[in-house]
Amino acid sequence: MSDVGVVGRNVRRLRTERHLSLGALAKSAELAKQTLANLESGRGNPTVETLLAVARALGVGPTWLLAEWGSPVIVHRSGTADWLETPGGRRRDLDQIFGTGQVITSLVELSGPAAPAPAREPGTLLHAYVVSGQVAAGPVEDQHRLDAGDFIRFPGDVPHVLGAASRAATVHLVTTVPRVQQFREP
Repeated sequence: MSDVGVVGRNVRRLRTERHLSLGALAKSAELAKQTLANLESGRGNPTVETLLAVARALGVGPTWLLAEWGSPVIVHRSGTADWLETPGGRRRDLDQIFGTGQVITSLVELSGPAAPAPAREPGTLLHAYVVSGQVAAGPVEDQHRLDAGDFIRFPGDVPHVLGAASRAATVHLVTTVPRVQQFREP
């Protein structure tokens, strides 16, 4: 069986995308609301029958609940960075992600504080390497303060921020948007 935390994150994400309340999903899955709340918080130990009921109510196959579909926030601090020695110097790999879609690479000069930005297309990820200054970045509910040399990857399909936490900052930003929608509408 998969990690209960993964299942909980997936259930919460799919429920939120479908604009369902906890009570509405519990009713549709014919489960107690507390059972579903425990599942979403990672405190539950769901049976196969519970997973099947929740998947059916969300309109997805059960494997959608067991695989890591949403992307967690990843932060790499400059002080703990791993560098690989190469014939021409050193290389620091920041992140790897697989799939198809649109990739937008930008150098962004930030001069204002982090203001909430709206959610983008489902599956959008933002990959930011701080070149200079200090930056506030991440989902609105999980913001991180970053210094030059730090890296963060976070979901862009939720309300998020990316702004200067110092007078000015420069960020190398890569935005990835899947070509196909990650989740189908109910």
